[in-house]
Amino acid sequence: MNQHQLNASQYQHINLIRKIMASTLTFTFIALLVLTTLIRFWLGRRHISYVQTHRAQVPTAFQESISLAAHQKAADYSAAKTQLVIAEAFVQAILLAALTIGGGLQWIDDAWRTVLTEQEIIRGALVICSALLISSLVDLPFEYYKTFVIDEKFGFNKMTPAMFFSDLVKHSLVGVALGAPILFAALWLMQSAGDYWWLYLWIVWSVFNLVMLAVYPTFIAPIFNKFTPLTDETLKQRIEALLIKCGFKSQGLFVMDGSARSSHGNAYFTGFGASKRVVFFDTLLERLNTDEIEAVLAHELGHFKHHHVIKRIALMFLVSFLGLALLGWLINQTWFYTGLGVTNPSNYMALILFLMVSPVFLFLLRPLMASYSRKNEFEADDYAAKHADAKYLVQSLVKLYRDNASTLTPDPLHSAFYDSHPPASIRISKLTAYTG
Repeated sequence: MNQHQLNASQYQHINLIRKIMASTLTFTFIALLVLTTLIRFWLGRRHISYVQTHRAQVPTAFQESISLAAHQKAADYSAAKTQLVIAEAFVQAILLAALTIGGGLQWIDDAWRTVLTEQEIIRGALVICSALLISSLVDLPFEYYKTFVIDEKFGFNKMTPAMFFSDLVKHSLVGVALGAPILFAALWLMQSAGDYWWLYLWIVWSVFNLVMLAVYPTFIAPIFNKFTPLTDETLKQRIEALLIKCGFKSQGLFVMDGSARSSHGNAYFTGFGASKRVVFFDTLLERLNTDEIEAVLAHELGHFKHHHVIKRIALMFLVSFLGLALLGWLINQTWFYTGLGVTNPSNYMALILFLMVSPVFLFLLRPLMASYSRKNEFEADDYAAKHADAKYLVQSLVKLYRDNASTLTPDPLHSAFYDSHPPASIRISKLTAYTG
């Protein structure tokens, strides 16, 4: 056998391996997409059945504080939202299959190649934006239905269609303004930075996220909501005393006009470093008394004192590092493209494919991530119980469960996959131990 024949034999062997790898990826992707969609359907139906089964009676721990009517409203609201999530899951699965193994992304790429034959970075950005736009347009009816049908029915929606679409335009413009530079930087690094482009991109991405954490409260959030300094002097003094006691320095205490869009209430910390600020929804201030607001803030301070924000940032950096390292290897594997319906491999196709299919491969890890989040909530509750009166935190949580129509009886398995906060009964039970 001469050298030419040997090379031809080796080439055929390599092609066979690539075809096997591509077929394996296709089969695995389809199997996982079907499996995760069916699991989402099964979990959703379990949850609906569970809350409806327990709809007729308020859990014992809440019978003195939540009426049967409020409990049933929460059950019906949860069921309605879950029905919508199930429908959306099926539509998203069909769209993902159509864009990948159905050839949708390749069709988009071919269409832009007829317009731009040489400028790969610009073409890549247009292909990615086109795919994201299609996904957003498919999601839009579900968001509209939730806002103007479900939330409207249960008395939570305060938005008008004009405000809904105005917010949509604002989010789109902000997304383009912030996303375009990082997208072009990513495509340029993938094309020009050599084998370690993924490491340089990780550094750029990490710095970008830190900058966003710092500038978001001051420059981005005010685009969508009004933030005014807290004017209630009695409450302000209580809060400032608690902040000093806990060693927390903030840029200020602000009230957000959450009531302009929804009657749901909340409070949170935002920002990073010197830009940290405490934000209260105006709806929260209307419903809770001073002691209860102080207890809610103590819970949020618990997240700060346990370094939950820093830990989450570190975890995000680790996951993005591993993800980009994996993409740095996959980008050179032709079976990665052909196995997912792409016949013309390119840097930008590798990027959009990876972003779109990763959630399917990571879905079964959701219980781990949810468990970690719930652990953080328990730690914050524990901190709040030691630095404020746990009785008032219980009272505030009960009011929030009632006013936000949060179900008191979630299906345990559904909760394990989806809930970042512990179930109400478990959380209240742990806090009640501090009051006894």
